[in-house]
Amino acid sequence: MINGIKALDRSLRWGMVGGGGTSQIGYIHRSAATRDNNFTLLAGAFDINAERGRAFGTSLGIEADRCYADYETLFAAEAARADGIEAVSIATPNNTHFAICRAALNAGLHVVCEKPLCFTAAEADELEQLCAEKKKIIGVTYGYAGHQLIHQAREMIAAGLLGEIRIINMQFAHGFHNEAVELQNESTKWRVDPRFVGPSYVLGDLATHPLFIAETMVPHLQVKRLLCSRQSFVKTRAPLEDNAFVMMEYDNGAVGTMWASAVNCGSMHGQKVRVIGEKASLEWWDEQPNQLRYEVQGEPVQILERGMGYLHPSALADDRIGGGHPEGLFEAWSNLYRRFALAMDATDRSDQAFLKDFWYPGAHAGLMGVRWVEQCVKSADAGSVWVTC
Repeated sequence: MINGIKALDRSLRWGMVGGGGTSQIGYIHRSAATRDNNFTLLAGAFDINAERGRAFGTSLGIEADRCYADYETLFAAEAARADGIEAVSIATPNNTHFAICRAALNAGLHVVCEKPLCFTAAEADELEQLCAEKKKIIGVTYGYAGHQLIHQAREMIAAGLLGEIRIINMQFAHGFHNEAVELQNESTKWRVDPRFVGPSYVLGDLATHPLFIAETMVPHLQVKRLLCSRQSFVKTRAPLEDNAFVMMEYDNGAVGTMWASAVNCGSMHGQKVRVIGEKASLEWWDEQPNQLRYEVQGEPVQILERGMGYLHPSALADDRIGGGHPEGLFEAWSNLYRRFALAMDATDRSDQAFLKDFWYPGAHAGLMGVRWVEQCVKSADAGSVWVTC
């Protein structure tokens, strides 16, 4: 159980690009990174408006001269300091991720980046190679993948309790953008603009979350080919989709489906993953994250509860309080940031033995998400045809 003790013998010196005063995701990053004192926020370029960013940074207790106007100045100035930052988190619009990630790695920094990592598989591949060259990591914030019951599912599947996997059903379908809310909401406006988000909306913004959760649960399966259909029900969003369906075939013969939507009226969040095997099924829903539904054919349904002693040790290791008390998004993110800190430290020490079996969403996870979205768009734009992954 995590009890607030640092994962390392010190806190990593940390900065942020983006995530300013109007950013919900910026607050989640700061809460997760600093929760166990594994990171200390010392610098940042928080806002495209330098004055506003400086005011926000100083309100967080950061020295005014370490609140920078842009990421280039941040990286250069911190590199010149003996106490300069060692890692940076990127919480900016999608179209900036690739350039900032590349600049950070070239500046000798570890990176935590919002997804998507970039717009094309070629760019993501370049970043993965740059990580190896610079001996630094990129952590990608697939937030709910840090929840303990995702890892309980992973262990149960690995132990063969479901048998051969046949079907994976994934969805992330909420209803909050059933109308053109972007006309009044700035935080939504850029998400439906191809200049900022690239070739997709809900496929990249929503679908990659349950896709990665499924990949975490069933890491031995690879998508072989897929077919995608996407729609723009709010017509002003075209060519970006606000609803999409994807059918997938895996390399073991299993099949999968994905439903991503921002127009599922009445749904609060609607992120679910169901894995169906020849013997049993597992289902996890992020609106009830402390329960994992386990269904064995011919037996009563079992609801496995977070924090209980019957779970696998890997599903108990990241608990922060005993069973019965809910843990959710902030705890899952905190677990990821703890893992990022451990991976950064092990990478700096060239501890390949530690890293060999250590799980965290890294540059390769980011690459796979970008490649999947790229192929979905390719399929849909060709008239919903099957494409090889």
